[in-house]
Amino acid sequence: MSEIAVRVGGQAGDGIQSIGESVARCFSRMGLHVFGLNAYQSVIRGGHVWFQARASDGRPESPGDGADILYALDRSTVDIHAAALRPGGTVVFDPEKFPLAPADLPTGISPLAVPTLEIARKYTSQSILQNGGGIGATAFLAGIPLELLHQVLTDSFGSKAGPVVDWNVGASADGYHFAEAHAGRNVRALSPHGAPKLLMTGNQAIALGAAAAGCKFLSQYPMTPATSIMHWMAAHSTSLGVVVKQAEDELAAIHMAIGASFAGVRSMTATSGGGFSLMVEALGMAGMTETPVVVVESQRSGPSTGLPTKTEQGDLNLMLGAGQGEFPRAILAPATPAEAYRAMIDAFRLAEEWQTPILVASDLHLSENYMTVDRTEIDLDVPVPSLFQVPSNGSAYLRYQFTDSGVSPRAIPGQPGLQFVAGSDEHDERGHLISDVRAGIPRWISERQRMMDKRMKKLAGIAASAPGPVFEGPVDAPLTFVAWGSTVGAVRDAMTELASGGRTTNLLRFPTVYPLDGAKVLAAFARTRNTLLVEGNYSGQFGRLLRAETGIYLPNRLLKYDGEPFLPHEIVARALEVM
Repeated sequence: MSEIAVRVGGQAGDGIQSIGESVARCFSRMGLHVFGLNAYQSVIRGGHVWFQARASDGRPESPGDGADILYALDRSTVDIHAAALRPGGTVVFDPEKFPLAPADLPTGISPLAVPTLEIARKYTSQSILQNGGGIGATAFLAGIPLELLHQVLTDSFGSKAGPVVDWNVGASADGYHFAEAHAGRNVRALSPHGAPKLLMTGNQAIALGAAAAGCKFLSQYPMTPATSIMHWMAAHSTSLGVVVKQAEDELAAIHMAIGASFAGVRSMTATSGGGFSLMVEALGMAGMTETPVVVVESQRSGPSTGLPTKTEQGDLNLMLGAGQGEFPRAILAPATPAEAYRAMIDAFRLAEEWQTPILVASDLHLSENYMTVDRTEIDLDVPVPSLFQVPSNGSAYLRYQFTDSGVSPRAIPGQPGLQFVAGSDEHDERGHLISDVRAGIPRWISERQRMMDKRMKKLAGIAASAPGPVFEGPVDAPLTFVAWGSTVGAVRDAMTELASGGRTTNLLRFPTVYPLDGAKVLAAFARTRNTLLVEGNYSGQFGRLLRAETGIYLPNRLLKYDGEPFLPHEIVARALEVM
């Protein structure tokens, strides 16, 4: 596929994300597919940050392995990123800020000196407007039409008071025409390619999917990289009829979500590993009371605070064991924003149908980076059936009735004739506790065992109704990648690169990492010849889970835990070793 990648870098607070997101929006409105990587530090100001918008007429699913244009707001950006530029690339910089000669750059890379600060001073004394001139020059090099850039800038800054929009439009036009006069060529321009596409982060897709699934209550405490789920939901709460509550901490957040679900509405919370660690006791209460709740766990690098703005898949073991004792759950692991949207719909469906907590495993790479989504991939007409059809039958109502599926009749609490006890202790079918004075008595010993069996029966049903393993690529490929979550995207790009070199591979991905349907998994691996596990943690946590659940051992592995996402060339190199 033909592609172009634009990278911009500078210090935190320089507006790097705004520049990169604007470029990504331009590409998406040209009908191109886009992957936008937002790389930033955990300080508010200072420290090197960068954004890359990779556009293609195909579908890029990772940052890719290089860039064509680098807009450098400081010299350190050149030092860090010039080596990533492909032959024929250009570095856009302001000579008033730092000098840069062709000899300072790799062979085949050209500098383009653009007077961004001088352009900014034509309009205002605010130096941040330098980005207007810089984005204009960058847009010319990338083949973005000037009128389209102006539409995006107007949409971005239209809510600001005063002449901000006019300043940015004017400065960007100046920068565009300067590059047109002095660069004389586009770097690797792509022509418009079909209808405009949606551009969203994984978190935006998660929030949109939750809304489509009928979520009416979100309680959350801010924690990177899950925070923007709450931002999106709060911004749209009035039009969607969703109550959004910023709790005082993660313990309160999950208890509020469980309480709202207990009262009869679809509810959720979202956090990262540190916050989820605080939620696990309450998760056990939801398991005991058989209260549905959806929890998004957006992973980052640990342990403890670790690298709070970097990505990892290190919390799978935590999600598997969260909560006291044993109770059923599912862990869904979408790979892209489009898949995250559908995963949230599945999560709410499974939570309601099986009356149990459902976890959605995201990570910083999925949560905060941008991808285009075709409108056909977002179905807003999602049925939200009521599961509270319990007739009033007086004192005979058994909230925790023993059933073949493990799912008992659920009523909205407080209705006449449908009152019940929902304690965090073990209980009988009516919810009456057996833990205080009955534990150890033979009849109640067996009652405890029956109730545990009832709850755990749900796992088989969840495994059968949750999305199963999916094959992608030629069936007879000599090498099968095994992956889950956001690593799938880089694997897909690596498969494309390998195919261009005559190497055939396929992919076995797991949109549900737990529970696993053993028969489906064994049948899937029976079709493989050689495998390579690609996972973003130190110990291959999914590989261990797979072996524990099915006996399948994956000896070939590519594990990454440096906080950075997988890049296609890393996967290609390891695949060639294995092959």
